[in-house]
Amino acid sequence: MISKKVLIIGGGASGLVAAISAARKGAEVVLIEGLPRVGKKILATGNGRCNLTNITANITHYHGENPEFILGPLSQMNVEATLSFFQLLGLETKVEEDGKVYPISDQGSSVLDILRYEVEKLQVHQMLGDPVISLGKKGSRFVLETESKTQITGDAVILATGGKSAPKLGSNGSGYDLGKSVGHSLTPVFPALVQIKCENRSFRSLKGVKIQGSIKVESEGTVMRKEMGEVLFTDYGVSGPPVLQLSRGVRECLQKSQVPWVVVDFFPAVTEQKLYETLWMLVSLDGKKPWDFSLIGILNKKVIPVILKEIGTDNIKKPCEEVTDKEIQRLARILKNCRLKSTGTLSWKDSQVTAGGLRTNEVHPKTLESLKVEGLYFAGEILDVDGDCGGFNLQWAWSSGIIAGEKAAE
Repeated sequence: MISKKVLIIGGGASGLVAAISAARKGAEVVLIEGLPRVGKKILATGNGRCNLTNITANITHYHGENPEFILGPLSQMNVEATLSFFQLLGLETKVEEDGKVYPISDQGSSVLDILRYEVEKLQVHQMLGDPVISLGKKGSRFVLETESKTQITGDAVILATGGKSAPKLGSNGSGYDLGKSVGHSLTPVFPALVQIKCENRSFRSLKGVKIQGSIKVESEGTVMRKEMGEVLFTDYGVSGPPVLQLSRGVRECLQKSQVPWVVVDFFPAVTEQKLYETLWMLVSLDGKKPWDFSLIGILNKKVIPVILKEIGTDNIKKPCEEVTDKEIQRLARILKNCRLKSTGTLSWKDSQVTAGGLRTNEVHPKTLESLKVEGLYFAGEILDVDGDCGGFNLQWAWSSGIIAGEKAAE
């Protein structure tokens, strides 16, 4: 029996496991990566530690026009099967907070090294530093052309080029053009898991201040999403893990020409009434104490003058005995409901993942084969699938890559 020749465009997470999966099925595999080295983005994930999956991975953590699409690959290659895949390659893992899974070594290089070793052991031919610029088909054979005018032919192709996020790590959106050139269509794409820009200038002085609170994005009375955790104020707006989760909602609002509002709750554990009572107690302790100084025991020093000015206080250093009930009410209200108008998010270079991509209704959910071009498969971020922060996007890369590799080799 003559083995199939599988061409994989993209040497990131999904492309590497697709190469391993196809080669194990007996295919002749060619892995083509535009950068001089494969897997560069793997080294950057999880702050270099590689948050390779999450034990809570399920449909609720994924987004796109058709989130149900992920059930096909995830049902065949779930978290348990993925961890077994890596364990058999020699990688031991550990589970940390919120179900995040990391290599015990705490090094993303461990994940990349074992994948590269397996790729080389299986004699996958790697073509590096020469991006694919065209994808076509002559009869039953695919024909690829690279930037150097090299032509490569094969029986099946897996597009695993990623999205547009972190372009320095290899994702530049080129795969979208390749997909469209053979009849596939693209949803709107935008940066996700990225910092949020806000309009309120007075909060720029809080650059570097971190608070443990809750944060949500809302528009026209509808809450898009709410998260808890460490919120970091910056000169452009807000950052931090919960903020990244909200960024998709900001972009969705803007695409609908709606105004997104970022709402911060500095004290999510207490009600506004309870906070009001606490603030009254602090003011009542010493009538001669300056109002701003009376809040030292409850708020970050940098936050106090900004918040007091936001509620219209004319003199933040006036004696506590001059503070009115209405001022305390306004202070409690803003600390529970601090509203910042968002103007968007930071750019592709700052984002961790791409929202949007090639439409999943043009791809078979069980095999990841194109419904338009026989023998063409897709894996990873190039499709309209994006996950929450916490290992969900890499899980999608592993699941889709392994399934696409297996099916392309059959």
